[in-house]
Amino acid sequence: MAELGRTSFQLEIVTPQRLLVSDEVTELMAPGSEGYFGVLPGHIPFITTLEIGELTFWKGKEERHLAVTWGYAEVRGDKVIILAETSERAEEIDAERAQRARDRAERRLREWGAGDESIDFARAQAALQRALARLEVAGKGR
Repeated sequence: MAELGRTSFQLEIVTPQRLLVSDEVTELMAPGSEGYFGVLPGHIPFITTLEIGELTFWKGKEERHLAVTWGYAEVRGDKVIILAETSERAEEIDAERAQRARDRAERRLREWGAGDESIDFARAQAALQRALARLEVAGKGR
C-alpha cells in the first residue's frame, strides 16, 4: 500500500541489455497499449503493455525523455517498473540515422500502398513509429 503524502516513487526502466533508470521521480508519462498513461505517487496498481513511443518522467521540475519500444509496465503506489524491448536517452540517439530510418520506412509504406505485396506493412509501420519516437526524443534532448 502506498504511503499517504508521498511526493515521489521509485522508477526502474530495464531493457534486456541494461538498467537504464533507477531513481526517485515525481511523475511519469508512458505509451501504453490503450494510449498514453500518467503516474503520480500513490497511483492505483496496474500492469499494462507498452507501445512504441516517448516516455517522459520528472524529478521535480527536471524533465527527462526516453524513446521506448514495446514492453510492460507494472505500476504500484510506490514503484513503477518498465520492462522495455529497447529504450534510449535523447543524447544516445543518432538523429541522422533515425531520419534515414524514417525516410526508408515512409518509402516502403508508399511502395506497399502502390501495390508492392513484397512489403511487410506491419514491419514498415513499426519502423516508422520507432524512427518518429526517436526523432521526437532526440529533438527534446538537444
